Amino acid sequence: MPDIPEAEQTPLVKGLLAMLEQLIEHSQKQQEEIEVMKDEIRILKGEKKRPKFTPSKLDESTNDEVEDASESSDKTEPSDKEHTKTKKIRRSKKGLPVDREERIKPLNIPQGSRYKGYRDFHVQELVIKSENVRYRLERWMTPDGKLLTGQLPGTLENRHYGPTLLTYLLYQHHHCQTTQPLLLEQLREWGIKISSGQLNRLLSANKERFHDEKEGLLEVALTQADYITVDDSGARHKGKNGYVTHMGNEFFVWFSSTPSKSRLNFLTLLNSGESYRLSPEALTYMREHKLKNVPRTLLDALAASPVIEFADKAAWDKHLKHLNISDERHIRIATEGALIGSLLHKGNVEKLAIISDGAGQFAVFQHGLCWVHAERLIHTLLPMNEPHKKAVEGVRAQIWTLYRALKSYKLSPSPQQAEAISNRFDTIFQQKTAYITLNRSLRRLNKLKSKLLLVLKRPEIPIHTNGSEGDIRDYVKKRKVSGGTRSDVGQQCRDTFASLKKTCRKLGLSFWQYLIDRHHEKLIPPLPVMLSERLTGTRPTTTL
Repeated sequence: MPDIPEAEQTPLVKGLLAMLEQLIEHSQKQQEEIEVMKDEIRILKGEKKRPKFTPSKLDESTNDEVEDASESSDKTEPSDKEHTKTKKIRRSKKGLPVDREERIKPLNIPQGSRYKGYRDFHVQELVIKSENVRYRLERWMTPDGKLLTGQLPGTLENRHYGPTLLTYLLYQHHHCQTTQPLLLEQLREWGIKISSGQLNRLLSANKERFHDEKEGLLEVALTQADYITVDDSGARHKGKNGYVTHMGNEFFVWFSSTPSKSRLNFLTLLNSGESYRLSPEALTYMREHKLKNVPRTLLDALAASPVIEFADKAAWDKHLKHLNISDERHIRIATEGALIGSLLHKGNVEKLAIISDGAGQFAVFQHGLCWVHAERLIHTLLPMNEPHKKAVEGVRAQIWTLYRALKSYKLSPSPQQAEAISNRFDTIFQQKTAYITLNRSLRRLNKLKSKLLLVLKRPEIPIHTNGSEGDIRDYVKKRKVSGGTRSDVGQQCRDTFASLKKTCRKLGLSFWQYLIDRHHEKLIPPLPVMLSERLTGTRPTTTL
């Protein structure tokens, strides 16, 4: 589109330009919807959908780390790199423990040769074989007629499959994304007699101790952590679309799958569905969200309730029914308020910063926004001419300059620097350009100033949700490999072991060693205890 000089832009011309921009934006959204529908049609026909290309990393320009010179030279001289790597591997093998030793003599040693010692050559091998053990439980008859029988080792837990085999199955299925049919085929090839039903039970039955350990992670985080980052993604269950909610920080990960992803659902997850409380904060939330179209009598009835705390959902629903609160919207707002009241009563939640990508269901308590997602509002615009393109590029450059300033502020915060950043924010997001759609996006982001600049009050929190994006990626891979879950127990196990696996990695603990320990010695402390020690001890520098 040709550039129209400012002097020639009459009110009529400006109005037409604004309409044209809106039409182009509307056309773009329609095209995206059409492509999504085409993908669905291709899948229904048994074809493959169009490939998705990895987006560019928007934060690359703000990366202050400089590539090591040795790595740069390695890229230009691959032969030297391979030689160095081989030397490192050889040095590392000298400290390996020796499980078996074999002496090999040279062939055809001539008469009169002298022995000159050894040249050691270390080899690492993996021994894979089935081992069938028959426990013969002795039985003895006592003089008084009682029958005594030997007891099985406690690690067997009365199963016909050993703890190491069970550990291997859990590791392969949840860490290596191996499907149950492939596991079944592999076991049978190794000589293990097992049915598909037995395999499924080994992977999902009697995992209460793991579920409890996973739930304990969120309880510790809500009482001791400074912040959590949150996100959600799709998670099919029983043939229906559902959602998985992620919460975590640099020390833990927690997943939970539910049919919806509403604010009510998020608050229920935070509260573990345990209690509901009609506190002053709860009533304030209800008052702010009911607006004018809600009868005042409903709020008065809740405020006058002689009972302010309810142990579970059944008791809360009964109370709402007793007050004749039956409208779906009224029930939802009242329940959200009661959940917030219960969470605040437990303590520390009001200090917890929740960092999200801007999804409305996460906008509770101290809510911060991800700068990478915010910048995408500008990055995804489609300029119509060269001035529009330059305007977008200029604004994006200003935003990333501000982002670098925020990273610097996190390292050494000061009131003067906070004020300067706040003023720079106003300058960027209150400016007017020749691109009307860009101006609308800037005004939208300007309204979110307090959430985007929460880091000025809380320098310890991150300014993006890259941690959540990375954590949930493993969950998405699991979904693509195995599809959806078919039972509630299977869904619970998927959430639990995905949470434990990622938490082990963040705590510097081998997931394999963790599973081995839980089926054998149980010497490794519970993960919630380890998380508490990290949160209350010396914390590493927050990842920028």
